[in-house]
Amino acid sequence: MSFRQQYVIGDLQGCYAAYLQLLEILDFDPTQDKLWFAGDLVARGEDSLNTLRHVKALCEQGAAATVLGNHDINLLAVWRGVTKIKKKDKTAPIFAADDCDELLDWLRHQPILAYPDEHTVLVHAGIPPHWSIEEAANYAQQLESQLRGSLKQLDKLLPHLYNKTADDWHAGINGFTKMRAIANYFTRMRLCKQDGSLEFSFAAGLDESMPKDFLPWFEWHAPRSRKILFGHWAALKGEIDLPYARALDGGCVWGNHLLAYRLSDGKAITSSAHCLLPSS
Repeated sequence: MSFRQQYVIGDLQGCYAAYLQLLEILDFDPTQDKLWFAGDLVARGEDSLNTLRHVKALCEQGAAATVLGNHDINLLAVWRGVTKIKKKDKTAPIFAADDCDELLDWLRHQPILAYPDEHTVLVHAGIPPHWSIEEAANYAQQLESQLRGSLKQLDKLLPHLYNKTADDWHAGINGFTKMRAIANYFTRMRLCKQDGSLEFSFAAGLDESMPKDFLPWFEWHAPRSRKILFGHWAALKGEIDLPYARALDGGCVWGNHLLAYRLSDGKAITSSAHCLLPSS
């Protein structure tokens, strides 16, 4: 199917009012247009429940697609009793809803990596410099298979996806350690070394001092066959637009705006509305 327009939208974080307003600005028509979401559909905004319901409905119509972010995986972990709701997250209404299981079973079947068009690839946080796009797609499929398995399999996986320190990637990495490393690259990465070593403490903008030998993953200038579209890093405010990488998280939940990237011409369109309950 050909679409009138396709837009890739950064982290919604449950900012439902700003999201609906952005759709009005885009003159979005689900019968003619398609939306792609960079993950983190839920968490700190004012209405994660209705945001999740709306995105799910559009995806089931074929008018949208999403990849998974770290907050989405965390939501699954809360659902399965692996962890508790974080203090800043406003996701409790999801677990009180009659359609909770339906929503979260749908969520766990969403991809880690997607291809919005022939020139781009979409992930939540990024792709490390030591992976090609093709290798990244293969690793994404391995994690997706685990997330989409039986609930028994999911319950075994989820506790292993959390660790305060990053795992080193090496040729012999396997099992749950490998799955955690894959999830960390796709959903938590900001800074890395050229060999892919990660650190999780830095979340500031590019003008701040960074740990020695670490750079933003997209500054290692690895050759890419597609432009990487990513969210996650709110401090960038969606202002990074390179030939091989485009930031999409406008930081709406932090008092800024939602951002939509129009695939046809690369134009960035933002909401004028902020999140109704910005985090502090």
